[in-house]
Amino acid sequence: MKLIAIDGNSQKLDGGAMYGNAPRAMWEKWSPPDSLNRISLACRSLLVVTDDGQKILFEAGIGAFFEPKLRERFGVVEQTHCLIENMARLGIDPSTIDDVVLSHLHFDHAGGILSRYEDGPLHLVFSKARFHASRKNWERSNAPHARDRASFVPELNRLLNESGRLFLVDKEPHAALAHLVRFHWSDGHTPGLMMSEIKTPSGPIVFTSDLIPGAPWVHVPISMGYDRFPELVIDEKRQLLEELLPRQAMLFFTHDPEVSCGRLQKDAAGKFSTVPVMLSDVH
Repeated sequence: MKLIAIDGNSQKLDGGAMYGNAPRAMWEKWSPPDSLNRISLACRSLLVVTDDGQKILFEAGIGAFFEPKLRERFGVVEQTHCLIENMARLGIDPSTIDDVVLSHLHFDHAGGILSRYEDGPLHLVFSKARFHASRKNWERSNAPHARDRASFVPELNRLLNESGRLFLVDKEPHAALAHLVRFHWSDGHTPGLMMSEIKTPSGPIVFTSDLIPGAPWVHVPISMGYDRFPELVIDEKRQLLEELLPRQAMLFFTHDPEVSCGRLQKDAAGKFSTVPVMLSDVH
């Protein structure tokens, strides 16, 4: 089995929004802001290639589907579709991806399944893949609250629905994933956030998505201004980390611009953190 981190389009977002009620004097040490108070964020996917050749892509990043004005508003740095370009550099054609697992349907996690704005009418770039999404988050995305309506993309939902390849998850993974994946659940950031735990001989690796978007957010009290229920995020995070610690789990970060993966640890004072891990060492 091979695990490959693949960068998609990057973003620059307000640091205060990304760190919730944490003071700037604290978070700017972890994420130095630019002159507009924005911090750099990755939109990273994880590709798993099994021994029998199955290709499973976990998340797809933000992509390049936004029109130029929205691209600027949401801090998307590149105009090209970086995920597809970086896959091509690895010799991987999008049509060969068997499964795409979407932790939730916010545009910065699912937008990469869409084609580039400049390429005409939007279409799904993974033409043969099964798409796996949480039923609870699918329902939220189709009837969002005013607070998070802008985070979802109606055109994306329409294309998924019409594809005939959308599989909604209530609890257990689809049979195509069951040999490799189990799910952890969270409602604090968005209803039905689905975090994938992938079995490896080196220990479990968990795609923590927006419950823990990067290494600094492993510190339990840190949440985002984008979270629906910050207190619930903190409780869910603590519960997940306490469960994963004795299992020597690794966490995969989608938004951390420097660290893609880290093994969980806890110090004598009870503070969680991670030690960076190279995916090439995970077998």
